[in-house]
Amino acid sequence: MERPNILLITTDQQRFDTIHALGNKEIFTPHLNWLVDEGITFNRCYSACPVCMPARATIMTGKEAYTHGLTGNNNDCLPMRDHVTFPKLLTENGYQTRAEGKLHFFPMRATYGIEHADLPMDYFNEMRKYGKYSTRHHGVGENEVEPFINTGNEADSLTHWTVDKSIDFIENRDPTRPFFLWTSFTKPHSPLDPNLSFWEIYNGIEMPDPVMGDWSAHMDTAPLGFYKPTFQLNNIWRMSEAQKKQIKRAYYACISQIDYNLGLLFARMRELNLLENTWIIFTSDHGDLLGDHNMCAKTNFLEGSSHIPLLIKPPAEFGSSDTRYAGLQCDKITTLADIMPTILSICGISSPEGLDGNDLLHYIEDKNEKEFYGNCEDKYFVFMDKQFKYMWTWYGGEELLFDLEHDPLEQHNLASLPEFSSIKEKLMGNMIEKMKETSPHLVEGNKLLAGGKINSHRDISRFPGLNTTLFPRDSFH
Repeated sequence: MERPNILLITTDQQRFDTIHALGNKEIFTPHLNWLVDEGITFNRCYSACPVCMPARATIMTGKEAYTHGLTGNNNDCLPMRDHVTFPKLLTENGYQTRAEGKLHFFPMRATYGIEHADLPMDYFNEMRKYGKYSTRHHGVGENEVEPFINTGNEADSLTHWTVDKSIDFIENRDPTRPFFLWTSFTKPHSPLDPNLSFWEIYNGIEMPDPVMGDWSAHMDTAPLGFYKPTFQLNNIWRMSEAQKKQIKRAYYACISQIDYNLGLLFARMRELNLLENTWIIFTSDHGDLLGDHNMCAKTNFLEGSSHIPLLIKPPAEFGSSDTRYAGLQCDKITTLADIMPTILSICGISSPEGLDGNDLLHYIEDKNEKEFYGNCEDKYFVFMDKQFKYMWTWYGGEELLFDLEHDPLEQHNLASLPEFSSIKEKLMGNMIEKMKETSPHLVEGNKLLAGGKINSHRDISRFPGLNTTLFPRDSFH
């Protein structure tokens, strides 16, 4: 029997509620809609460390950041050197393995089992070599959210280049081997610089208001420990409602630009008869708060930051469906750690011992459901069950508790209400037990050890991500 191919598609910083077929009626996502219609949607997928490098290491190793050790965007440890990666196992088992786009590994050119990778740095070098216009001739930093509309040729964009390189691979691959292709987009991570044509398709469409809660409506009383990433990276909390809607429009335009380009990749796969034997997996490394609660970026465990899309489309001839999975939706908690064991199972390869993830094709039929624990930067922690989410930050020991069943937008903080004290104590207790294993220096007995409180944005140094394309790095967007 012919072994299946795998196409893994990831975006960078795409939150869960950005697909038209799943309820967002303002966004254009025709090809993500197709994946929803033809495959499985995992409605409660979370990033257990919602920043780039740890999340990508989790995808590669099947281990959460609190297990593989990298809980922030730094080079303190090398999880993919110290743990087995699924591309390494695929390569060893005869797969041709390729990555196109952002990896954000360290060192930059390390591939950890992937046979070949073309990185964003290669795109910028190519643009410079041939005297072409790239998207980075503006001064907006990697973390700033002020929009810039790119009037250059869309075919010269990094988004298009990533798909073009992916198409080149499937057209010229080794036909005697099955393939694994990772098509990894840098958007919709800021800078929010969509091409003009994609900005224009949202002309006249009213953007929804950012979410605001009873705990976040006034900055002078908000728990500012959760705002540290926002204060460090961007200016969203200073902006008017009209400006926040322009930011959302640019963000949606970047997602549509990805989606439309995916149509080119899916079209070539159809023409090359690859859809019949290729599993397509779509997800993101983490989300973006996008103005909700006067925050942007990620790092904490609010829904906009850590809740991400996850779609899996099985092989099927174009125009037909695998009736076992088409349109299926799963509401059980899943995480990025589930990707490795799922891919290995699809490919008939045994998973290593000690993975944190599950084979999702079996998990959807399993009666058991896991709870969710997360640690980001050893500063933000979460424990969540089917209904309630408890969050704690080292900055001042501030806490949030939400009933996601009745308050999915996290507008009502229940942490200080006596009638929810038993629920809070249970979730906090579960979180502390996990922290004793993964962050014992923050626990004394059953007491959490907090740091200093953040009183103002002036307590935080700024890192707007001001970079040129001359210095080699793998976090360009």
